[in-house]
Amino acid sequence: MTKEYKGVFTFAEQVDGVLTGVSLELVGEACTLAADLDTDVTAVLLGNDIEELAETLIQYGANRVILFQNKEVEKYRTEPYTQVIAEVVKQYKPEILLIGATAIGRDLGPRLAGRLHTGLTADCTKLNIVKETGHLLMTRPAFGGNLMAEILCENHRPQMATVRPGVMVKKIRDENLKGEIINLDYTLDENNKYVEILDVIKQVKDRIDIQDADILVSGGRGLGGPENFSILRELADALGGEVSGSRAAVDSGWIEKDLQVGQTGKTVRPQLYFAIGISGAIQHMAGMEESDFIIAINKDPNALIFNIADVGIVGDLFDIVPKLTQAIKAERSKED
Repeated sequence: MTKEYKGVFTFAEQVDGVLTGVSLELVGEACTLAADLDTDVTAVLLGNDIEELAETLIQYGANRVILFQNKEVEKYRTEPYTQVIAEVVKQYKPEILLIGATAIGRDLGPRLAGRLHTGLTADCTKLNIVKETGHLLMTRPAFGGNLMAEILCENHRPQMATVRPGVMVKKIRDENLKGEIINLDYTLDENNKYVEILDVIKQVKDRIDIQDADILVSGGRGLGGPENFSILRELADALGGEVSGSRAAVDSGWIEKDLQVGQTGKTVRPQLYFAIGISGAIQHMAGMEESDFIIAINKDPNALIFNIADVGIVGDLFDIVPKLTQAIKAERSKED
């Protein structure tokens, strides 16, 4: 039954004419999976007046882009997007379909899996091809991040997964790459599942998403309380970075959920990551261990975080961090 299905497809999510970061990460991961299966990569792109985004997807590694342009899909709505992508699957029969685990992807994925009568593994952090069978092995955290579940979809196609942003690595852009762009001809059915978008209200944030930050100053249980995150903010401001935290800090109500790093939070890959007062639970380290350079500060010399840190400082964070902040400010003032 599954032999007629071939190819690794990705859903290329765009918002206001801009591709999301996870869309490019998925193309990179799809290239790796496709190489193991000796097949190619196709990105599915929906929107209006977005031809240049199709070219971008090719430059990041897609062999082919299936493009559907229509005013009805300029902004995301569940039903029209589901109709179009289900039609693509029926026509092209991909073996694998990857979707970003964003707010849009988490809405689209289940509806699409139901429409296609296949399985969906949500919030994956790792994907591999089983050499013996060619099946997609999908790994995701379970039981609050205390267990990693490995899941197969052996009997139905496509094998579908939503993938966490920041987990996979996008390829280096190559503007010389060439690929095929297919304009999909499809007539939408405006059925009783349609909704009408009356207005879009955007939340204005005074900070960038921690997944986009080059420098992160992250705090854990060792901070002792929400008021002490101010010393991390001072260090982050001195470095031009952002503040984040561990699950313990979030569960204690010290920082917001969208600042959580770890298996049950966000996966980050900054150039510089400070782990301050963080013991190093495996769930946290899974979300930041791919950082380029890790500095850990903890009073416990046996803290697990030191096992992956490039620089480890054993001592009282309330003494070390303010002194470090002042030293950085002094150096910056010399540069000015």
